[in-house]
Amino acid sequence: MIGEPILEGVKLGLLLSMMIGPVFFALMTTSLAHGFRQSAILAFGVLVSDLIYVFGSYLGVHFLKKIPAIDDYLGLVGGVILIGFGINFMVKKVIPISGENLVVKPKKRKAFFQGVGINGINPFVMLFWLSIASMVSIKSFWGMPERIFFYGSLLLTIFGIDILKAFLASSLRSILSHNLRKAIQVFAGGLICYFGVKMIWGTLYPVL
Repeated sequence: MIGEPILEGVKLGLLLSMMIGPVFFALMTTSLAHGFRQSAILAFGVLVSDLIYVFGSYLGVHFLKKIPAIDDYLGLVGGVILIGFGINFMVKKVIPISGENLVVKPKKRKAFFQGVGINGINPFVMLFWLSIASMVSIKSFWGMPERIFFYGSLLLTIFGIDILKAFLASSLRSILSHNLRKAIQVFAGGLICYFGVKMIWGTLYPVL
């Protein structure tokens, strides 16, 4: 049973890592300007920010589950959030990488807090973790070990890919053309919509 939550966590982690947003620009710009170590510290700040969202969303949904028949609503709301998130990601404009106003190049002592802040103030990150907590809550056959392995594999996958982005920053900058980045956005958004639809379907028809 442990293999299933780990696999789901890795898949979602890879999906989330495909998103080219503020964190991606921050990692790449910081790595190019200040080196890999500085960018890795920023990535750790992003991980801590995600951990805060994970605990907050999980505890919030766990509290809501005390309300009778709330599982159906959590599944539907979480699925709708994922679909909306995916559609927004597919249609949003691709922002040029070279824009200096996208990220602030942090000093060494501030890199960690830059990572926490850049990720923490993004409302889509909060909505994403809320939808994930809703998805986990309706998996009644998952015990605490399965949930820990799911979140652990998800967070470690995201962190590992962020470290890889920082390491390959100069190469990524040269190969990510406008059309390629748009194609990645559309592909990732479509997959997010798929997870949302799957979540809604599983809520409405749990036996099938």
